[in-house]
Amino acid sequence: MVRRLLLSGLIALVAFSSTPTGVFASDFTPNYVISDAEMTDVSSMTEPEIQAFLDAYGTLGSRSFEDVDGIVRTSAEIIAGAANRNQISPRVILVTLQKEQSLIDDASPTQDQLDWAMGYGICDDCNHDTEAAQRFRGFAKQVNSATLQLGTGYMADLAARGRTVAGFGTGISVAVDDILLTPANNATAALYTYTPHTHGNANFARLWQRWFTHDYPDGTLLQNTEDGGIWLIQYGMRRPITSRSAFLTRFNERAVVPASPTSLAVFPTGRPISLPNYSLLQSPKGTVYLLVDDSIRGFVSREAMRAAGLNPEDAIDVSFEDLAAYKEGSPITSDSVYPQGALLQDTKTGGVYFVENGSKSPIMSREIMNTKFKNLKIQQAEPGELDAYPTVDPVSFPDGTLISPNGKSDIFVVSGGKRLPIPNGETFLSYGWKWDQVIKTNDRSIEILPLGDPIQEIQTVVPNDTQSL
Repeated sequence: MVRRLLLSGLIALVAFSSTPTGVFASDFTPNYVISDAEMTDVSSMTEPEIQAFLDAYGTLGSRSFEDVDGIVRTSAEIIAGAANRNQISPRVILVTLQKEQSLIDDASPTQDQLDWAMGYGICDDCNHDTEAAQRFRGFAKQVNSATLQLGTGYMADLAARGRTVAGFGTGISVAVDDILLTPANNATAALYTYTPHTHGNANFARLWQRWFTHDYPDGTLLQNTEDGGIWLIQYGMRRPITSRSAFLTRFNERAVVPASPTSLAVFPTGRPISLPNYSLLQSPKGTVYLLVDDSIRGFVSREAMRAAGLNPEDAIDVSFEDLAAYKEGSPITSDSVYPQGALLQDTKTGGVYFVENGSKSPIMSREIMNTKFKNLKIQQAEPGELDAYPTVDPVSFPDGTLISPNGKSDIFVVSGGKRLPIPNGETFLSYGWKWDQVIKTNDRSIEILPLGDPIQEIQTVVPNDTQSL
């Protein structure tokens, strides 16, 4: 499902702007159904995976039919063969089988449902008995004809001429069901040519999202494979990162994973992340605040700012509405200790602590320090100075980090301050993660994170609540 991008080109690809880079609302947007890459991803499912999917619910997996070459084959073999032959994703076939005839979850499909499995060759003004449609009757003929039309017909026409025979094309406005539709890509134009109604394509999109998109854990950084925009998944929402400086000061660029617009579309859009961490924000009344992650702390005076080593002239003017988006923390006075945080190393023991707001948090490994504080320099401190700060909970890996204990094969993703087990390699790869993103570290650095539930495994099983739409 997930396209892969070279991370070295990350910054050049990111579409940073003052507004969210994503354009697709959750659930269904008529102008966008799935991405072009998803439409033609022949390798998205192997034949055994297709078989497992069909076997999970319904009876289609146990059925065989005569293929277009006259040989009797299983449903999975027919689907896999047509997908490869016509360069259309087998997932597109599975969704269309359900959208048109409910064949995925129907335990007792009629012969008529099987004969017209993909709804191919049937127009709005004709029926299954129309003489011209008979050459398309039969399960294998339906699957092959539909994918042939989508692949070498509509998608090929769009690549060569920019529009299909029905006049659909990327950026071309067409009236459909009393709305003005403007397909955002070729895949959407092809699907509307196949089914020229918003209702049918809404059903397609919802089935696709239900079956083939992930519930990414909090802290995941997703990069849109079509426009390059980067989003943070947090609290079940996708927050657009709209500036390069905000991205570089807050996140680890190596943690970004590619995701299709369809995968992003299932998350409602949250508040943009547009300002660098530790920015100075000035309210209309002149109060200056220090931005730390998603909270702000006001300086009680200009002297307090100077004591922290900050220049009031660096403050950014913001509105009260801007400030209301952040949680307000305790004020910063001239006596506040390291309000921006500092790394202090005990000159006697060599231990490193993160000191902030007058308390110290031990850092259990160099891996945590390099992941969370890549922009901070270590300062030497005498034991007496460190003793003055009470010790609080140790620093842990930030959400979205992939970690594994030294000498072991277990891999976890950090989310919501917990370590969530990743059940197997297939699931790991299905989320778009790469093996070189996994950070090996000591047991202590991992065990300070409470153990959470395993992440969602790759779904080859149709959810029990799936109904024909």
